[in-house]
Amino acid sequence: MYLKIQGLVLRRTEYNDHDVLLTILTRNHGKLTAKARGLRRKNSPLTAQCQLLAFSEFTLFEYRGMYTINEASSIELFHDLRRDLTRLSLGTYFAQVSELLSQEDMPTPDLQSLVLNCLFALSKLGQPEAKVKAVFELRAACIAGFYPDLSMCHMCANQFPDRFNISEGCLECASCGGSDGIRMPITPGMLAAMRYIIDCDGNRIFSFQLPDDALEQLSQVTETYLTKQLEHGFSTLDFYKSLLFT
Repeated sequence: MYLKIQGLVLRRTEYNDHDVLLTILTRNHGKLTAKARGLRRKNSPLTAQCQLLAFSEFTLFEYRGMYTINEASSIELFHDLRRDLTRLSLGTYFAQVSELLSQEDMPTPDLQSLVLNCLFALSKLGQPEAKVKAVFELRAACIAGFYPDLSMCHMCANQFPDRFNISEGCLECASCGGSDGIRMPITPGMLAAMRYIIDCDGNRIFSFQLPDDALEQLSQVTETYLTKQLEHGFSTLDFYKSLLFT
């Protein structure tokens, strides 16, 4: 049986001396694993289409529950992203998170759209890394089912509190006190951005503005929230952060 899909390569794993297993994020079939025969050979016709973070159209052949790539054509290779190691490493972090959140045979249109939009923003739009990172992390948390309550302080009903409770995913005022969990400071501008990110249309997800220092703070908040809720660390995130301090 043949299956034609459009998918983003999330991971490559060496299979033997010549072949590679690809983890591919698709819109309608969730996460798929497919074997690329001869991909490790010199001059393989599949090299570009099957590289990490390539968005390609694949024709897959299924035999006994195993997919093999019969042919592939590239849709978007994000060339500009590959010229910048820091941005490329941020993209691989998005891929690692997406692999964790996706499942086989479960449609993931929102997740695929999110990661493609974020890769496009890094590669083509020149959006600040901290902004793209914050958008991805907060929307990914929502997709994973950890939708934060950003309506008001859950203790006093103030609509513009100054703390975000990472553990509970809700807002609090510093003056309210008495709450367990990690609480991180947020400014009114950061709160407005967070509210926009979780509710806006995906095609306009980067249509907000914050100063650079506020974007950095927002990125720290969203990173802590996502990793705390998922209870999972990411080696690609650690590598990305190491590049920022070299």
